[in-house]
Amino acid sequence: MANLSLVALIKKWQNYMDKILKDIVLYDYFRSSASYRVRIALNLKGIEAKQIAINLKPGEDAQHSEQYKAINPQGRVPYFCDGDFHLGQSPAILEYLEENYPEPALLPANSQAKAYVRQLAAIIGCDVHPLNNLSVLKYLKTEFNADEAAISKWYSTWITGGFEAFEVFLVNNHSNGQFCFGDGVTLADLYLVPQVYNARRFNVDLSPYPTIQSIEAHCLTLEAFRQAAP
Repeated sequence: MANLSLVALIKKWQNYMDKILKDIVLYDYFRSSASYRVRIALNLKGIEAKQIAINLKPGEDAQHSEQYKAINPQGRVPYFCDGDFHLGQSPAILEYLEENYPEPALLPANSQAKAYVRQLAAIIGCDVHPLNNLSVLKYLKTEFNADEAAISKWYSTWITGGFEAFEVFLVNNHSNGQFCFGDGVTLADLYLVPQVYNARRFNVDLSPYPTIQSIEAHCLTLEAFRQAAP
């Protein structure tokens, strides 16, 4: 039985290393918060990916090029390739990484705790980030003649609304001020830290959110977060 267990363990390790050694590619942009999330996850899991920059800067708009849309028809970043498997949308990419490269785990084992962490991630991923995406801000400018002051107000409105709820959840669930949940990094931290970066870029007042600020500060002391930062 011991020998069988050892053989199984070796095989599991070989399968894991085979995945690590595949040609893994991440199409991203340094300021994309969705790409930022994925970069953090790759760093935490020790996965080395070839990064290919897609310049989203207005005027460059490389995401809309024929060459890139032949790779990702949606014309967005991040876009992830694990050998011959290709995947867009950061939530799907993060779930794929969690299932196929499970160490370290970014979701708790307990089903209720796991659902809570996913809830926190969804506040950012569903209610804040989509409304402040580059394509939305560009549409406000081109179709509604929104100036920079209006854009900043729009941006701040959705961040503050999301952060107000996020902060309350953290306080009510006794966050230790280092991580969103428990004593280690979870998917919630991967969503939160890039969004705080965006908030700072748009000069959003973060003083009402001391727990959020504390978590960001602590996470940025970790190498995986520092290396992934824009």
